[in-house]
Amino acid sequence: MEGPSTQNREHFGKLQYGCEHYERRCKIRAPCCDQIFPCRHCHNEAMSLLDNPKEHHELVRRDVKQVICSVCDAEQEVAKVCSNCGVNMGEYYCEICKFYDDDTDKGQFHCEECGICRVGGRDNYFHCQKCGSCYAVDLKNNHSCVENSMKSHCPVCYEYLFDSIKGTTIMKCGHAMHMECCQEMAAQNQYRCPVCLKSIFDMSENWRNLDLEIEAVSMPLECRIEVSILCNDCNTTSKVWFHILGHKCSQCGSYNTCRISAPEDK
Repeated sequence: MEGPSTQNREHFGKLQYGCEHYERRCKIRAPCCDQIFPCRHCHNEAMSLLDNPKEHHELVRRDVKQVICSVCDAEQEVAKVCSNCGVNMGEYYCEICKFYDDDTDKGQFHCEECGICRVGGRDNYFHCQKCGSCYAVDLKNNHSCVENSMKSHCPVCYEYLFDSIKGTTIMKCGHAMHMECCQEMAAQNQYRCPVCLKSIFDMSENWRNLDLEIEAVSMPLECRIEVSILCNDCNTTSKVWFHILGHKCSQCGSYNTCRISAPEDK
């Protein structure tokens, strides 16, 4: 059994090294360009800034073979414990992903179906086979499946979602985006999915307020004409009376609609 001194040595320098993406006690040698970086995200960001677009490339995490201990600077084959000084190069270590992280409060776990490491605690997530990704357990049997929805880019910032280190959310329509991008949309009073235009928030109170406004504002006689509309929320088409403040879907009551014809002359 290992003595206390050995155990203490393993944890030496914990949370004291790393980069803006991860706290860890090693750097990686990128097999694609043979350069040293704190992590794959640092590598990808550096490559994206190169003047020559032909030199742009991304690191494949599983291809990493060599790491450099940040405590003693010894370069070695990928492993959890430094072969030279004996420290854990990451309190969390995934041999499959070649992934290190000292901040275990994130609840890291490896998902076999996703093929990558996730954060948030294994018991708090499930893997949706149709969507092709892990979601919070409260979404199990409670979300609209869109095939491979996470294997796409955030419709706001256009970062690839599947292996993004930012938190993601699944909208009612089944499309995904970063949580912070969704919050920014809400702050700007943008309530529709950028992909399919369906409402992503509960808009019932807003629709009731709009009912009252429309009731209080009468349209001139010459504007009392019917228009055809398409509802973005239920995909129903209907004919309604034109109003400058909005057109209410006769099927679901949503004002998330668009006109699909010019006003009809009477």
